[in-house]
Amino acid sequence: MDSPVPPRPSHRPVEPPAEPRVRRRDRHGRGMRGPVAPPQVPLSASRADTFRDLVLDSVERLERRWPQLADVDFMVMEVPPPVSGETVPLGGALPAEKNEPARVVIYRRPVEIRSKSRDERAVLVHEVVVEQVAELLGLSPESVDPRYGQD
Repeated sequence: MDSPVPPRPSHRPVEPPAEPRVRRRDRHGRGMRGPVAPPQVPLSASRADTFRDLVLDSVERLERRWPQLADVDFMVMEVPPPVSGETVPLGGALPAEKNEPARVVIYRRPVEIRSKSRDERAVLVHEVVVEQVAELLGLSPESVDPRYGQD
C-alpha cells in the first residue's frame, strides 16, 4: 500500500523581514553622485537664514554708534499682521513696556518682494532697520546713520 502524502500548505511560511539593503549605486547603475555644491558654500542657508543675517549685520553696524540698542529686541517675521486699506509695512517699532523691552520687527516677505538682488535687499534691510530705530529713539534716520539714503 501506498503511504499517504501529507497535504501541501497553501501558503509559504512567513520569514522575518531581512535587513534593508545598503544601496551602493543609484537605480541606473551609475554610482553615487558627487557633492551638490563646493565645500565652501553653505548648503543649509535658507532664504530666512540669509535675511536674518542681513538684519543682524545692520544691527551690529548701528550698535557701534548707539550702545543703548543692546537693550532692544530685533525680530524678523514673515509677514505683518493683516491691516485693511493700508500699504504693507516693511517693519515696525514697539516701545518698551513694563516688563517688555523695546522691539524692532522687520517683515521678511515684503522686503524680499521689493528687492531684486541680494545687494539691493541688504540696502533695503538696513534702511528699514535705521527707520525703525529712528522712530524708536525719536530721531531722524539721518542722525541714526549718517549714510542713510546714500546707497
